[in-house]
Amino acid sequence: MNQDIIEVGGRLRTFTVVGAADGKPSRSLIMIFHGSSQNGNKHRKFTGAAYDVLADAGEAVVVYLDGYKGNWNDARRNSTFPARLENVDDVGFAQAVVDRLRDSHRIDTSRVFAVGYSNGGQMVMRLMHETPEFIAGAVVISATLPTPDNFLAADVSPGSMPVMLIHGTKDRIVPYSGGELSWWAQKMFKVGGSSLSALQTAAYFAEHNGITDEPVSTTVPKLAGSDGRTSVERTAFQQQGKPPVVLYTVHGGGHTIPGPAKAPAVLGRTTQDISTAEVVAAFFRIGQ
Repeated sequence: MNQDIIEVGGRLRTFTVVGAADGKPSRSLIMIFHGSSQNGNKHRKFTGAAYDVLADAGEAVVVYLDGYKGNWNDARRNSTFPARLENVDDVGFAQAVVDRLRDSHRIDTSRVFAVGYSNGGQMVMRLMHETPEFIAGAVVISATLPTPDNFLAADVSPGSMPVMLIHGTKDRIVPYSGGELSWWAQKMFKVGGSSLSALQTAAYFAEHNGITDEPVSTTVPKLAGSDGRTSVERTAFQQQGKPPVVLYTVHGGGHTIPGPAKAPAVLGRTTQDISTAEVVAAFFRIGQ
């Protein structure tokens, strides 16, 4: 597993591929967008390489993309990190990686799924609005949609596609209830402006998918060995013939990714009652 290089917009960009080049043809592609101050390899360690399982079975290729100086140009108007200020072409980067892997790994370009955490989740929502034909489904973790005044893609409707959101109610960085980040988070991560709540974000995508039925919430059964300090609620927006939208609310969870690897305590609790990689595979029917 090596780091690959591609030139986009006059910049050399890097990414790491998990999955054999000579694997079966027409595999799905899972694109992973890391959080602020990370890169693809750091995010891989952060998640305990949980997404790699999706490639191990030979049904998908997983690619960890590296942001520009630790961030993605995610279209939040009030962001002030270099990727935003320099207007880095991250959309073009993502498309170029898909083109490369179409040829080198024989992926099915109609089954490209984008998974993003925090700043990476914001980047996924930008892709959903600006290039919906480019991805078949999206997963947004610990991120919510910016309000229209804070979203550069606010005048563009998102594509109709399956969407999964995962968010902790005790997230101290991106509040589950929406609004503005705390002053220290704005200063630390160089972001600003207001965002919708997690539930409002789910409802927004459900509306654009044409879903008019009321959502249904269920409690996810606890797994043996879980510490009991978090619980998971699954809220499904579903309607016959419409792409579903599902929100996993992690009660007591922090700015974390559910799964085997616990995040540093400063980010809050990590639930292990669900595995993000497993629910992603089930949601998009990878390997089924």
